[in-house]
Amino acid sequence: MFGRSKTTNDQLAEDALAHREGAKNRPTPRRRDQEAARKRPLVVTDRKQARAQDREKRREAMSKARQAMITGDESHLPPRDKGPVRRYIRDHVDARRNLAEFMLPFMLIVLALSFVRTSEILLMVTVLTYGILLTAIADTFLMWRRLRARLVEKFGEEAARTRGNGMYAAMRAFQLRRSRMPRPQVDRGQFPA
Repeated sequence: MFGRSKTTNDQLAEDALAHREGAKNRPTPRRRDQEAARKRPLVVTDRKQARAQDREKRREAMSKARQAMITGDESHLPPRDKGPVRRYIRDHVDARRNLAEFMLPFMLIVLALSFVRTSEILLMVTVLTYGILLTAIADTFLMWRRLRARLVEKFGEEAARTRGNGMYAAMRAFQLRRSRMPRPQVDRGQFPA
């Protein structure tokens, strides 16, 4: 009313400023409004809903971890399987034929033989059991010594001394190849570089 009327140039300049590329193009929100929007109670009042949300989050995390165990995705693996050293150990164990992985099928045969109650067969069962067990332990020990030397060569002395790596390799060697988790990512004979 008392101001001057806007010209066409003024309107064009105002429109250009209002929709600039990369500009915020809106007023800054007040701090009070932002804090009110972020407020959530520390303890949820609806216990059923909280339990359902927690269950859904756990289910989603378990699903991601399970999928990572199948595909070998490092980002969602459990902490015990994460890292380049553990990946190297898995690939090395999966690339070789371990005597320990065949121990379970042999033990089933030995178990079937143990039902026959003759002294000769019971003696044979005992000898087979201890023989298979000692052979598997010796093979796993030799495998770990070679693997440890490769770990020192590739990752340094610190990686080979990390507690639990030997047991991780041994437990993986004693499992059947098909039942190993995370699933083997290499073929037999395809040792890691």
